[in-house]
Amino acid sequence: MSGQSASKNKRTVLIALVVVVGMFGFGFALVPLYNVFCELTGINGKTGPKYVLQSGELDTDLTRLVKVQFVTQNNEAMPWHFKPEISQVEVHPGEMMQVDFIARNPTSRDMVAQAVPSLSPNEGTDFFHKVECFCFTQQTLKAGEEARMPLRFVVDKDLPEYLTKLTLSYTLFDQPEAQIVTESDKAG
Repeated sequence: MSGQSASKNKRTVLIALVVVVGMFGFGFALVPLYNVFCELTGINGKTGPKYVLQSGELDTDLTRLVKVQFVTQNNEAMPWHFKPEISQVEVHPGEMMQVDFIARNPTSRDMVAQAVPSLSPNEGTDFFHKVECFCFTQQTLKAGEEARMPLRFVVDKDLPEYLTKLTLSYTLFDQPEAQIVTESDKAG
């Protein structure tokens, strides 16, 4: 009976080990799977990469105005002060617009951050084009430093008529694993 009990224990431990390894692997796969899911469904308002304007592409629709609101928040581990310079603008579809965001590192250490954008309603993501955005790269601020970070965007003139308001939100994340490059590092 003890041999049978030992065999059952080994089998239980093996099953538990397989489940733990499977859960660990699934955890790593979640982010890419979530990104694919968001890309296919448009859920979560993930905005696209840098948009490259073609020559002559800007054709402003002066008959419409779209309100674009800006919302910022910090991830719980991020101590920076982060906000848009203005909380909303009205823009004609096809018109280039620039809005600046202000970030300040109130800590006594240099830090690196990454802003992650999201747009709502989700139906607007294909029509909101970021030409220049601080969210394309990580941002480094020295202890106590403040920076003005530009966002240049165009709301596509093909935006459906029923979409009259878009909300662009940014969540700012601390990137502690990022290497901070100083001016002396660049020179050397």
